[in-house]
Amino acid sequence: MTAHAQTTDPTADMAARPGRGADGWQVLPAERRFAAELAFLAAYDDGPRPPGWALTPRAVVTFIQGSDGEPLCLAKERRTGPDGGELPATLAIPAKFVGERVLVERCVVTLAGERGLLLVGEPGTAKSMLSELLAAAVCGTSALTVQGTAGTTEDAFRYGWNYALLLAQGPTRQALVESPVLTAMRTGRVARIEEVTRCLPEVQDALVSILSDRRINVPELADTDAGVLPAAPGFTVIATANLRDRGVSEMSAALKRRFNFETIGPIADPVTEMELVRRQAIAAVARAGAAYAVDDSVLDALVTVFRDLRSGRSAEGWDVERPGTVMSTAEAVQVAAALALSSAYLPAGDVLDLLPGHLLGVVRKDDQADHGRLVGYWDGPVRRRAEEGAPMWRRLWDLRETLR
Repeated sequence: MTAHAQTTDPTADMAARPGRGADGWQVLPAERRFAAELAFLAAYDDGPRPPGWALTPRAVVTFIQGSDGEPLCLAKERRTGPDGGELPATLAIPAKFVGERVLVERCVVTLAGERGLLLVGEPGTAKSMLSELLAAAVCGTSALTVQGTAGTTEDAFRYGWNYALLLAQGPTRQALVESPVLTAMRTGRVARIEEVTRCLPEVQDALVSILSDRRINVPELADTDAGVLPAAPGFTVIATANLRDRGVSEMSAALKRRFNFETIGPIADPVTEMELVRRQAIAAVARAGAAYAVDDSVLDALVTVFRDLRSGRSAEGWDVERPGTVMSTAEAVQVAAALALSSAYLPAGDVLDLLPGHLLGVVRKDDQADHGRLVGYWDGPVRRRAEEGAPMWRRLWDLRETLR
């Protein structure tokens, strides 16, 4: 399976001031960034919807995968939006996720069945982006999110207390502080849990009863109507987990059974990956208020290096020693954006000269031995391509000493 996120028009959400997002946001959440598309699709597809859903399952898939460049036509009588404004007569929905449509369809069916969805894969494969897009389309908000860490407590999945009210009133419903998961349960929405395997096992297992019983018991309020807090129709959970974190806090078998697993892999097609890196780098540089000026030949070399090191084999079939660091598309975007920002703010010669240094910064994050693996890549595929006469690779071979 291959997947990744992609942006649409990078200037669509920019305010008049360079580098500022709409309303002063650096990055708008999906439900605000794509509000016009969500309103259009809600009016366009009036088919059956699962309880609590803002869109039909078919419209959710279209929102994420796009309408294949075809404009959707909205009947005149449906052109009034939820805020009373007029919706466009036609709208082409751009794709926001590069990956198999059937994968997205399976995710949507899982959520329609109110079953937990777990997105797993290497870091940087857009698991969080897909989770955000799904939540925004299904229930209108992606904000009910818990970031899993080693310090996350059970309160983040269940509830806590306002201790000032607790001392003044004793245990009451007003003193109870809802977690994002409990708010999602009460309102019939989607709760997102990022990096669930970073949480300690005993914290993870708080989800077992939530996903099984679909209610949270509050012993302190056992004698009141608030002693049991049930899940409203539509409630479900989307969790993400990095394969590199496997074993950090392994999920229990009981919790695994309550999720459908979907694996998000890297992008298979190099042309598609390069287009995505370009789009997202342009968007990142636009947010910084700079002009993007990185030649496609440099991007092609960048993406080629990432793909070769990620797979352990070059496009020509030559063996490559893989570094321990994940050479993700997300990292490639960051390098492309850094090259563009250097060109915009600190112009000093050819931007290609900066590429080896940025690559070294990427591969040396986890294991110092990866430095030697990058140099080995230069002595292998880079040298061989240079010997075959490719100008870009000849220039990169000449820059080998910058890796020392």
